[in-house]
Amino acid sequence: MLRLSAVFAAALAAGTLFVGCSSGVRAAEPVKAEKDRKPAPDFALKDADGKTVHLSDYKGKVVLLDFFATWCGPCKIEIPWFMDFERQNKNRGFSVLGVSMDDEGWEVVKPFLQDLGVNYRVLIGNDMTAQSYGGVDALPTSFLIDREGRIAAVHVGLVGRKDFENGIEKLLDTPPTGGIVPAVVVGAK
Repeated sequence: MLRLSAVFAAALAAGTLFVGCSSGVRAAEPVKAEKDRKPAPDFALKDADGKTVHLSDYKGKVVLLDFFATWCGPCKIEIPWFMDFERQNKNRGFSVLGVSMDDEGWEVVKPFLQDLGVNYRVLIGNDMTAQSYGGVDALPTSFLIDREGRIAAVHVGLVGRKDFENGIEKLLDTPPTGGIVPAVVVGAK
């Protein structure tokens, strides 16, 4: 809590606006045209089992990368939506990856995930990862990443569920390119 107060004080002193963790719904950024998408920075973060996860492990899938914290009210609104998206679309080449920015790490994150019954992979983030994504200064901040590993949309603060659904659908309906070969069943005639 002390760190949060310091962040707000620093933001006020710097004259910057700190968005996110507010109850208001913000307008969502539309999915960018393919030519306007930039590569999503790769990372190496640990999951709850201590396994190292790289974003590049998910190439070929549409990924919703969500930076959140257990104390963030709007994050708690979005997480059940993300659980639904994971359940509904995991067999279509879609994954949600949560990145917790909680300073206390797994000590607070594991009980939080268990209480909510989170069904997708969650990682513990760090300042370096947040900076590589342009400085995640507000929570929640979510990135929709296309099958090629490019950032298709960025949502800062709480946006509507339908905005996420529309973006995910658009990306899932776009066939993979760039040499991704469809799976072939060995032995099939």
